Amino acid sequence: MQVRIYRPSRTATQSGFAGTHNWVLEYEPETPRRPEPLMGWISSADTLNQVRLRFESMEDAIAYAKRKGLSYTVEKERERRVRPRNYSDNFKPRPKR
Repeated sequence: MQVRIYRPSRTATQSGFAGTHNWVLEYEPETPRRPEPLMGWISSADTLNQVRLRFESMEDAIAYAKRKGLSYTVEKERERRVRPRNYSDNFKPRPKR
């Protein structure tokens, strides 16, 4: 089985960083998803799509994957870029693009 280990980024509707400090182990889908004939919802026969395990560190998640005999890929976390801005920058003239 293939799993993916990553650190989630914050959502667009979220202003804080809650839930972004843990590492997540997520199973890759083994069967394709397809629309269910009656309701039209997307369904899958693979129930591992719903499993998301959280770990304190990347090393803990890798150790778990090795212990269970899972092949894994690790997505490195992205650095957050903060561009310092002042309130007065909102009113400065900018060149037309």
